[in-house]
Amino acid sequence: MDEGTLYLPSRSKMDPTFDDSDPAEAPGDITTEREHRRRARTLREFGTTTIPAVKSNIHTLIIVGQIEGHMVLPNQNKTTKYEHILPQLVALEQHPDIEGILVILNTVGGDVEAGLAIAEMLSSISKPTVSLVLGGGHSIGVPIAVCTSYSYIAETASMTIHPIRITGQILTVPQTFEYLEKMQDRVVRFVVKHSRITEERFRELMFRTGELARDIGTVLIGKEAVDCGLIDEVGGIGASMRKLNELVEQARIGKAQGPQKGGPLQ
Repeated sequence: MDEGTLYLPSRSKMDPTFDDSDPAEAPGDITTEREHRRRARTLREFGTTTIPAVKSNIHTLIIVGQIEGHMVLPNQNKTTKYEHILPQLVALEQHPDIEGILVILNTVGGDVEAGLAIAEMLSSISKPTVSLVLGGGHSIGVPIAVCTSYSYIAETASMTIHPIRITGQILTVPQTFEYLEKMQDRVVRFVVKHSRITEERFRELMFRTGELARDIGTVLIGKEAVDCGLIDEVGGIGASMRKLNELVEQARIGKAQGPQKGGPLQ
């Protein structure tokens, strides 16, 4: 002990019945504090203090905001990143408990190749898929909306069809236009293949003038997208889930029956 320093033992040493621990560190209080923090985090991220924990054979895939390509978008943009979606689809294809996928779209579009990559993977997955356009499924969101086994659009939702455009450095040579035309043909062929719309009708909607103030193209709202053959049906979440469960049940029956072997006798 240093000279001039007065040492006083703690009260807990003098009185064995005295507890000098911090009341805030009591196990019950710690649990309560952690629960408050968990609820605050859930409220901040999901807008609710509780998240329904339901075991389901249906997985919901959300496509929102702007579909991000190879360049990272600013932090204030809500984005869908293809490097997040593509591994999810691989895992869903392999997961034995997932029998169907519900795709919900509210997107302004984005990168053409990233959007087509997502659409190609969704169209080639072996499990039933249903898409539901809420709010908007614009631009490159159109191929994603039509690539599923069945598609729905909300009555007030809209879809914008317009020619593709390019940002950044542009060379004023014929090859630039040819490249854009080839990329646009990829989108057109994919949409026509996975919907009931004809190529002539789709291109007519794409190159229409006089409808958009600062662009070329067409905005389809609700039933208009169904009437032109782009989307299968007008409906919401209830209709989408019923249809997906119906497709799942059909897939179960087909799997139970197994592949048909042999053929007619010669």
